[in-house]
Amino acid sequence: MQLGRVLLGDTPVLVVVENGVAYRADGDPFQGVVRKGEEIGPFAAQTVLPPVARPSKIVAVGLNYALHVTENDPTRTIPDEPVLFMKPPSALLGHGGTILLPPGNRIDYEAELCLVIGRRASRVPESSALDYVLGYTCGNDVSHRDYQRKDGQWVRAKGFDTFCPLGPVIVTDLDPNDLAICSRLNGEVRQNNRTSNMLFPPAFLVSFISNVMTLEPGDVIMTGTPEGVGPMKPGDVIEVEIEGIGVLRNTVAARPAEAAS
Repeated sequence: MQLGRVLLGDTPVLVVVENGVAYRADGDPFQGVVRKGEEIGPFAAQTVLPPVARPSKIVAVGLNYALHVTENDPTRTIPDEPVLFMKPPSALLGHGGTILLPPGNRIDYEAELCLVIGRRASRVPESSALDYVLGYTCGNDVSHRDYQRKDGQWVRAKGFDTFCPLGPVIVTDLDPNDLAICSRLNGEVRQNNRTSNMLFPPAFLVSFISNVMTLEPGDVIMTGTPEGVGPMKPGDVIEVEIEGIGVLRNTVAARPAEAAS
Protein backbone atom coordinates (compact mmCIF):
# COMPACT_ATOMS: atom_id res chain seq x y z
CA MET A 1 0.00 0.00 0.00
CA GLN A 2 1.09 3.57 -0.73
CA LEU A 3 0.13 6.18 1.86
CA GLY A 4 0.48 9.92 1.43
CA ARG A 5 -0.79 13.22 2.75
CA VAL A 6 -2.26 16.02 0.65
CA LEU A 7 -3.80 19.40 1.31
CA LEU A 8 -7.48 19.73 0.38
CA GLY A 9 -8.37 23.35 0.86
CA ASP A 10 -6.81 24.07 4.24
CA THR A 11 -7.15 20.51 5.53
CA PRO A 12 -4.39 17.86 5.55
CA VAL A 13 -5.83 14.56 4.40
CA LEU A 14 -4.36 11.05 4.56
CA VAL A 15 -4.66 9.28 1.22
CA VAL A 16 -4.12 5.88 -0.33
CA VAL A 17 -2.41 6.11 -3.72
CA GLU A 18 -3.15 3.48 -6.37
CA ASN A 19 -1.94 3.74 -9.97
CA GLY A 20 -1.23 7.42 -9.48
CA VAL A 21 -4.72 8.22 -8.14
CA ALA A 22 -5.31 9.51 -4.60
CA TYR A 23 -8.20 8.19 -2.50
CA ARG A 24 -9.20 9.26 0.96
CA ALA A 25 -7.84 6.82 3.52
CA ASP A 26 -10.32 5.39 5.98
CA GLY A 27 -8.78 4.26 9.25
CA ASP A 28 -5.48 4.81 11.04
CA PRO A 29 -2.24 3.34 9.68
CA PHE A 30 -0.78 3.27 13.19
CA GLN A 31 -3.67 1.09 14.32
CA GLY A 32 -3.05 -1.32 11.46
CA VAL A 33 -6.27 -0.56 9.57
CA VAL A 34 -6.42 1.57 6.42
CA ARG A 35 -8.88 1.22 3.57
CA LYS A 36 -9.29 3.03 0.29
CA GLY A 37 -12.19 5.46 0.35
CA GLU A 38 -13.52 8.24 -1.87
CA GLU A 39 -11.50 9.16 -4.97
CA ILE A 40 -9.82 12.58 -4.81
CA GLY A 41 -8.01 12.65 -8.16
CA PRO A 42 -4.51 12.35 -9.60
CA PHE A 43 -1.95 12.36 -6.80
CA ALA A 44 0.46 14.43 -8.92
CA ALA A 45 -2.13 17.20 -9.18
CA GLN A 46 -2.41 17.61 -5.40
CA THR A 47 -0.46 19.77 -2.99
CA VAL A 48 1.61 17.01 -1.40
CA LEU A 49 2.58 17.21 2.28
CA PRO A 50 5.28 15.22 4.08
CA PRO A 51 3.87 11.71 4.46
CA VAL A 52 4.22 11.88 8.25
CA ALA A 53 2.42 14.61 10.15
CA ARG A 54 4.05 15.11 13.54
CA PRO A 55 6.95 12.76 14.29
CA SER A 56 8.20 13.13 17.83
CA LYS A 57 11.69 12.89 16.37
CA ILE A 58 13.69 12.37 13.21
CA VAL A 59 16.72 10.20 13.93
CA ALA A 60 19.40 10.32 11.24
CA VAL A 61 22.34 8.02 10.66
CA GLY A 62 25.64 9.40 9.40
CA LEU A 63 28.41 7.62 7.53
CA ASN A 64 26.43 4.50 6.66
CA TYR A 65 27.91 3.83 3.20
CA ALA A 66 31.64 3.12 3.09
CA LEU A 67 32.40 5.26 0.01
CA HIS A 68 30.62 8.26 1.53
CA VAL A 69 32.67 8.13 4.71
CA THR A 70 35.80 9.64 3.15
CA GLU A 71 34.44 11.63 0.20
CA ASN A 72 34.39 14.92 2.13
CA ASP A 73 37.03 14.05 4.72
CA PRO A 74 39.81 11.59 3.72
CA THR A 75 40.86 11.24 7.37
CA ARG A 76 37.59 9.62 8.48
CA THR A 77 37.60 5.96 9.45
CA ILE A 78 34.76 3.50 8.94
CA PRO A 79 32.58 3.63 12.09
CA ASP A 80 32.17 0.44 14.10
CA GLU A 81 28.63 1.36 15.16
CA PRO A 82 26.02 3.79 13.79
CA VAL A 83 26.66 7.51 14.09
CA LEU A 84 23.40 9.15 15.21
CA PHE A 85 22.16 12.72 15.08
CA MET A 86 18.75 14.40 15.02
CA LYS A 87 16.83 16.64 12.69
CA PRO A 88 13.92 18.67 14.09
CA PRO A 89 10.39 17.96 12.84
CA SER A 90 10.23 21.65 11.85
CA ALA A 91 12.69 20.81 9.04
CA LEU A 92 10.11 18.63 7.23
CA LEU A 93 9.20 19.51 3.64
CA GLY A 94 6.90 17.70 1.24
CA HIS A 95 7.36 16.51 -2.33
CA GLY A 96 7.17 19.53 -4.63
CA GLY A 97 8.11 22.00 -1.90
CA THR A 98 11.00 24.44 -2.06
CA ILE A 99 14.26 23.95 -0.14
CA LEU A 100 15.24 27.38 1.16
CA LEU A 101 18.99 27.93 1.38
CA PRO A 102 20.37 30.29 4.02
CA PRO A 103 23.61 32.10 3.16
CA GLY A 104 26.61 29.80 2.89
CA ASN A 105 29.37 28.50 0.68
CA ARG A 106 28.13 24.91 0.36
CA ILE A 107 24.79 23.28 1.12
CA ASP A 108 24.50 19.67 -0.06
CA TYR A 109 21.79 17.18 -1.03
CA GLU A 110 21.93 13.68 0.48
CA ALA A 111 19.60 10.96 -0.87
CA GLU A 112 18.40 8.56 1.83
CA LEU A 113 16.02 5.68 2.43
CA CYS A 114 13.81 6.58 5.39
CA LEU A 115 11.92 4.28 7.74
CA VAL A 116 8.62 5.35 9.30
CA ILE A 117 7.95 3.68 12.64
CA GLY A 118 4.52 2.07 12.95
CA ARG A 119 4.34 1.17 16.63
CA ARG A 120 6.22 1.92 19.82
CA ALA A 121 9.64 0.30 19.79
CA SER A 122 11.83 0.04 22.86
CA ARG A 123 14.86 -2.25 23.00
CA VAL A 124 13.61 -4.46 20.17
CA PRO A 125 15.77 -7.30 18.82
CA GLU A 126 17.14 -7.06 15.29
CA SER A 127 15.31 -10.27 14.35
CA SER A 128 11.90 -8.60 14.73
CA ALA A 129 12.85 -4.94 14.26
CA LEU A 130 11.20 -4.47 10.86
CA ASP A 131 7.88 -5.55 12.38
CA TYR A 132 7.88 -2.12 14.04
CA VAL A 133 8.19 -0.26 10.72
CA LEU A 134 5.05 1.05 9.04
CA GLY A 135 6.82 1.63 5.74
CA TYR A 136 9.50 3.36 3.72
CA THR A 137 9.90 6.68 1.96
CA CYS A 138 12.50 8.86 0.24
CA GLY A 139 14.38 11.56 2.11
CA ASN A 140 16.92 14.29 1.47
CA ASP A 141 19.21 15.09 4.41
CA VAL A 142 20.05 18.65 3.35
CA SER A 143 23.33 19.66 5.01
CA HIS A 144 25.00 23.06 5.49
CA ARG A 145 28.68 22.12 5.27
CA ASP A 146 29.95 25.49 6.55
CA TYR A 147 28.22 25.02 9.89
CA GLN A 148 28.98 21.31 10.01
CA ARG A 149 32.70 22.15 9.94
CA LYS A 150 32.43 25.21 12.17
CA ASP A 151 30.27 23.74 14.92
CA GLY A 152 31.90 20.32 15.29
CA GLN A 153 28.43 18.77 15.62
CA TRP A 154 25.54 18.72 13.19
CA VAL A 155 22.43 20.18 14.81
CA ARG A 156 22.53 23.59 13.14
CA ALA A 157 23.94 22.27 9.85
CA LYS A 158 21.13 19.75 9.46
CA GLY A 159 18.29 21.54 11.23
CA PHE A 160 17.20 24.52 9.14
CA ASP A 161 13.55 24.74 8.11
CA THR A 162 13.00 22.83 4.81
CA PHE A 163 16.19 20.75 5.33
CA CYS A 164 14.28 17.45 5.57
CA PRO A 165 12.26 16.77 2.41
CA LEU A 166 10.33 13.47 2.68
CA GLY A 167 8.03 11.68 0.29
CA PRO A 168 6.24 11.41 -1.93
CA VAL A 169 4.55 8.42 -0.23
CA ILE A 170 5.13 5.75 2.40
CA VAL A 171 5.22 2.25 0.89
CA THR A 172 4.22 -0.38 3.42
CA ASP A 173 4.93 -3.62 1.56
CA LEU A 174 8.58 -3.33 0.63
CA ASP A 175 11.82 -5.15 1.43
CA PRO A 176 14.30 -2.35 2.24
CA ASN A 177 17.46 -4.44 2.08
CA ASP A 178 18.42 -4.17 -1.59
CA LEU A 179 16.85 -1.18 -3.32
CA ALA A 180 18.37 1.09 -5.95
CA ILE A 181 18.83 4.63 -4.60
CA CYS A 182 19.90 7.65 -6.62
CA SER A 183 19.80 11.42 -6.71
CA ARG A 184 19.60 13.69 -9.75
CA LEU A 185 20.53 17.35 -9.81
CA ASN A 186 18.84 19.14 -12.71
CA GLY A 187 18.32 15.77 -14.35
CA GLU A 188 21.94 14.60 -14.00
CA VAL A 189 22.57 11.50 -11.87
CA ARG A 190 24.82 12.37 -8.91
CA GLN A 191 24.33 9.42 -6.53
CA ASN A 192 23.72 5.84 -7.62
CA ASN A 193 23.96 2.93 -5.20
CA ARG A 194 21.95 0.21 -3.48
CA THR A 195 20.71 -0.05 0.07
CA SER A 196 22.43 -3.45 0.30
CA ASN A 197 25.69 -1.49 0.60
CA MET A 198 24.76 0.08 3.93
CA LEU A 199 27.27 -0.60 6.67
CA PHE A 200 24.36 -1.06 9.10
CA PRO A 201 21.14 -2.35 7.49
CA PRO A 202 17.62 -1.17 8.37
CA ALA A 203 16.73 -3.87 10.91
CA PHE A 204 19.99 -3.33 12.77
CA LEU A 205 19.35 0.43 12.87
CA VAL A 206 15.85 0.06 14.33
CA SER A 207 17.18 -2.27 17.01
CA PHE A 208 20.24 -0.14 17.76
CA ILE A 209 18.30 3.13 17.99
CA SER A 210 15.46 1.60 20.03
CA ASN A 211 18.08 0.49 22.55
CA VAL A 212 19.04 4.16 22.93
CA MET A 213 15.63 5.85 22.80
CA THR A 214 12.03 4.70 22.54
CA LEU A 215 10.70 5.11 19.03
CA GLU A 216 7.10 6.26 18.74
CA PRO A 217 4.60 5.74 15.90
CA GLY A 218 5.35 8.25 13.14
CA ASP A 219 9.00 8.71 14.07
CA VAL A 220 11.42 8.70 11.14
CA ILE A 221 14.81 7.06 10.78
CA MET A 222 17.00 8.40 7.98
CA THR A 223 19.41 5.60 7.10
CA GLY A 224 22.36 7.52 5.62
CA THR A 225 23.47 8.55 2.16
CA PRO A 226 25.75 6.96 -0.44
CA GLU A 227 28.68 8.71 -2.10
CA GLY A 228 28.10 11.48 -4.64
CA VAL A 229 26.76 14.23 -2.40
CA GLY A 230 27.23 17.73 -3.69
CA PRO A 231 26.12 21.35 -3.48
CA MET A 232 22.84 22.91 -4.53
CA LYS A 233 22.15 26.48 -5.55
CA PRO A 234 19.01 28.55 -6.07
CA GLY A 235 17.21 27.53 -9.24
CA ASP A 236 18.25 23.86 -9.02
CA VAL A 237 15.89 20.89 -8.98
CA ILE A 238 16.95 17.96 -6.82
CA GLU A 239 15.36 14.51 -7.09
CA VAL A 240 15.74 11.47 -4.86
CA GLU A 241 14.52 8.20 -6.37
CA ILE A 242 14.31 4.86 -4.58
CA GLU A 243 13.25 1.65 -6.23
CA GLY A 244 9.70 0.67 -5.28
CA ILE A 245 8.89 4.05 -3.72
CA GLY A 246 9.11 6.74 -6.39
CA VAL A 247 10.65 10.16 -6.84
CA LEU A 248 10.94 12.94 -4.28
CA ARG A 249 11.38 16.19 -6.23
CA ASN A 250 12.11 19.63 -4.78
CA THR A 251 13.12 22.98 -6.17
CA VAL A 252 15.81 25.10 -4.52
CA ALA A 253 15.68 28.82 -3.72
CA ALA A 254 17.47 31.34 -1.54
CA ARG A 255 15.88 31.90 1.84
CA PRO A 256 14.31 35.38 1.93
CA ALA A 257 16.24 37.93 3.94
CA GLU A 258 14.89 38.81 7.37
CA ALA A 259 12.64 41.83 7.46
CA ALA A 260 14.25 44.99 8.82
CA SER A 261 13.36 45.69 12.44
